[in-house]
Amino acid sequence: MIFQFKIQIKGITKPPVWRRVTIDANSSFRDLHNLIQVSFGWTFSHLYSFSQRAFSGDYSIEDPEFAGDLFGEQETVDSTKVKLKDIFKSEKQKYVYVYDFGDSWEHDITLEKIVKDENLNIPLCITGKGQCPPEDCGGVWGYEELKEILKDPTHPDYDNMVDWLWIDEGSEWDPNEFDVDFVNDNLRNYWIFE
Repeated sequence: MIFQFKIQIKGITKPPVWRRVTIDANSSFRDLHNLIQVSFGWTFSHLYSFSQRAFSGDYSIEDPEFAGDLFGEQETVDSTKVKLKDIFKSEKQKYVYVYDFGDSWEHDITLEKIVKDENLNIPLCITGKGQCPPEDCGGVWGYEELKEILKDPTHPDYDNMVDWLWIDEGSEWDPNEFDVDFVNDNLRNYWIFE
């Protein structure tokens, strides 16, 4: 069985940032974490958690190297030991992925389709929209501020932000940029070397 998910970063608009991906239902939540990291362009630099509701609920599925009581009195489960099919049972079911507990990037995960075709090329990014925010930019609010700064070359922080993002002179950082072929090349390379 193959699961098709739509995953969208909460709170980001103009443009929204989301990906539509497929993954084997027998995959672990660690595999889904890896798929999200690569398909969005995150850098595997921070802790993560899966749960029914971000920062609340009875238990969370977390990185086994750092699993612990991160959010109070909450049971944690090793993400390498829980298969997607153990949690996702029906289409339209939702879950939340939080990446970077400082910036708190919350991603809404929706199971859009359960596909029986085992011959699909997976994992795969089918489509998406919007460029992933830069790591450590201050969460949704910092990202929105960054986009405003980069629109205005006269802004007092413009040069600092351009330097921080390593933007070449004469180039622009486009929040609308998304290249599905580039993402899938990265996914293929990641899964080959994992």
